[in-house]
Amino acid sequence: MNINPMIKAENFWNGTIVTYFENPWNIITFLIDIIIVLFLIIKVVKVLKGSRAMQLLKGIIFLIVITWLSYLFHLQILNYILTTIMTYGVILLIVLFQPELRRALEQLGSSNKLTKYFGIDKDIISKTKEDIYKVVIAAVELSKHKIGALIVLERDIKLKEITATGVTLKAEISPQLLVNIFTPNTPLHDGAVIIRENKIDAAACMLPLASDIDIAKELGTRHRAAIGMSKESDAIIIIVSEETGKISIAKEGTLIVDLKEEALKKILISNIITKRFKENDKTNIFDKIKNIKFKES
Repeated sequence: MNINPMIKAENFWNGTIVTYFENPWNIITFLIDIIIVLFLIIKVVKVLKGSRAMQLLKGIIFLIVITWLSYLFHLQILNYILTTIMTYGVILLIVLFQPELRRALEQLGSSNKLTKYFGIDKDIISKTKEDIYKVVIAAVELSKHKIGALIVLERDIKLKEITATGVTLKAEISPQLLVNIFTPNTPLHDGAVIIRENKIDAAACMLPLASDIDIAKELGTRHRAAIGMSKESDAIIIIVSEETGKISIAKEGTLIVDLKEEALKKILISNIITKRFKENDKTNIFDKIKNIKFKES
C-alpha cells in the first residue's frame, strides 16, 4: 500500500525529528546539514542559470508548492495526480534534459570549480599565465598595426564602477577578440577593456584622467587615462599608442614606455602571478623604479 509522501513527511517531523533534537550535538549537525544543502542549491542554480534546465527547475519548484498546497487543503484527487507525476516524472525529465544535466555536472566537477572552492592555486596560475600570454599577443598585434588600445588588468581592488560605464561581455580572453574590440570604427573600440578573474569583463569603459601638472604634456588621452586609473587602484594598465604603436604600462602612477614583447610578459607575470600567488620571491621590477616617471620619447 502506497503512503502519501506528505503523510510520511508529517510522521517524520512529529517522530524522528523531535527525538533527533533531544541531543544538542544533533542540532549542530542539523544546522551544518542545512547550510551544505543551501550551498549546493545556490551553486546548482548558478550553473543552470540561463539554460533550459533553469526553466525545468522553476517548474519543479512550482509542482512541489502546488503538491504541498493540495495536501494542506485536502484536495485528495489533485494531490494524488501531482504525487504520481512527481514520482515517475523524474525519470522522464532526466531523459529529456540529459545534455543540460550532464553539462551542469561537468561544470561542478571541473578543475576550475574545485580550484575556486578548495583554494588549489595550481590550475589558476596556469590559466592566468595563458591569459597573460594571450593579452601580450594581442598587444603586440595591435602595436604592429598602430591600433590604439587600453587594457586594464584588475587585481585586488575591484573596478565595478568602471565596468558599469562600459558594455558587459564576460567573454573568454583571446587575442583575436581583443584585436577585434579595438579595431577602429567598431562599436566597442573607443574606451578601455577591463579584464577580471580571467575574463574580458567589459569593453568601451571610461577611465578617470590624470590631471597632474607634472605629467608630460605630449602624453595622449589614453596615457593620461591609464595613469589616472593606476593612481586610483592597484590595476595594471596596458596602453598601445595609436600614433607610435609603442606599448606602455601604467602602475601606481608610474608609466613605463616602449616595451617589447618579452619585457611586457615579465612585468605582467611578476606583478600578477608572483604577487597574487606568491609563486616565488623574485624582486618586483617596479620596486626599482617606484619613484621614477618616464616620458614617452
